[in-house]
Amino acid sequence: MGTSDAHMVADDPAEAAALANDFANQRVPLKYRMSARSLAGAWWAFASAMFWLIFAALVAETVGTKDALIGMGLSVVAYGLINWLISIYAARTGTTVNIFSTALFGKVGGLLAPLLLAVTAIWFATLEGSVIAVAFKQFFGFWDIRIWYLIVVLYSVPLVIGSVRTFLDKFNRYLLPFYIAGLTAAVLWTIIEHGYSNDWLRHEGAVHTAGGPGWIWAFTAFMGDWVLMMATWDYARFGRPERKQERINGVYSFGPVFYFFTIVVNGLVGIFVAFTIPTDGPLNEASAVIGIVSLMGFWGLLLVWISQTRINTANFFLAATNLQNTATGVLGLAVSRRVWVVVVGVVVYLVMLSNVLTFIVQALAYQALFTVTWTAVVVVRIVWGLFRDRRADDVVDASPQAPVPTVRWFGLIGWLSGAAVGCLMLALGGQASAAWTWALPSALAISCVVYGSLLELAYRRRVQATDLVIPA
Repeated sequence: MGTSDAHMVADDPAEAAALANDFANQRVPLKYRMSARSLAGAWWAFASAMFWLIFAALVAETVGTKDALIGMGLSVVAYGLINWLISIYAARTGTTVNIFSTALFGKVGGLLAPLLLAVTAIWFATLEGSVIAVAFKQFFGFWDIRIWYLIVVLYSVPLVIGSVRTFLDKFNRYLLPFYIAGLTAAVLWTIIEHGYSNDWLRHEGAVHTAGGPGWIWAFTAFMGDWVLMMATWDYARFGRPERKQERINGVYSFGPVFYFFTIVVNGLVGIFVAFTIPTDGPLNEASAVIGIVSLMGFWGLLLVWISQTRINTANFFLAATNLQNTATGVLGLAVSRRVWVVVVGVVVYLVMLSNVLTFIVQALAYQALFTVTWTAVVVVRIVWGLFRDRRADDVVDASPQAPVPTVRWFGLIGWLSGAAVGCLMLALGGQASAAWTWALPSALAISCVVYGSLLELAYRRRVQATDLVIPA
């Protein structure tokens, strides 16, 4: 969709209402799809979070730079290929996470996926917003941090009121060059102030990880953000189902090119800066941001603001859209997405007051199990459909009147079996234990095997049940 038709106005009142809500509860009509350029502009907001810089540095601090880089490279391959597949399927169907999850798990089970995505987006919005507040506090030096939290929320909410089709794509596309310039400036500034040596590349891990070499631990650590597979679905549904557009979106917008920049480029900058700039106390997002602002002054503050504001437009959008889907499905509330944006802002501020930086890592570790196993079921269903049952390309009508069962046991068992085993493994070990190292890969494998086996068993027995066939 080009600039001219991005502002297309719907004649039908019902369609106009759906358009205003970015088609949160239904498939996106073809005439409202976005061009690859516009879609990339909106999606690449996810590439500019301080999270990627600091997380890579934390992984390198744990297992060493060499193993961290290997794990990051493997993550680019895994993220890139899976999201390439998801982006194509989401564009061809135009469905949301809610609609397709309903097809896999039934009405009740399908509500778990958008709720999970909404909660996770709120967690990340809180985390990234807290980072901006810390930067403001460090630079200006006055007011309580709670006031800066409020300021961040108050300016974030209006930015997300606009549609992903008509505002967020342009806003984030225009800010991307400034983010890249800021990263470059941070590296050069660090070298000028502290000099350069290759010590950051030779950094040894501070912790001996059990269960295998450090690069395995690094790879599984990056699996913790597989919620991006869900996010990909909710954005890629706006893509055009055309060969050229699918190829651009699959490779560049959502695939390997995006993740090479997001994980590797950001990660290299983060590792270098973190291991070169002295900081007081342990490395975390707050200490790293304080170091950048102390080093670069106003320009450091501007870099943090650009990076965190871009990512938070995406976090707020996903949280509001999926809360809307969940509330519509559970309570039947037909409330505008704009109202849910305000609700998200209130929730984010309240969570900020709980000092989220101290416990968010543990919460995200358990959340990751459910997003990883959701991804397993989705990928198995798509791939299995390509080889066994072409009807997997059909899409369920997830409206309240549709004949969809409350629970589809095949999907729900496949999803929760892996998640349950993973939760048990996380509970049994610490972060450097073998159980922790293998929790996410084990959960992924179990969900793939269990769900794939159930599908294949039903197929071979020629069972025509709603658990097997996604009705058109």
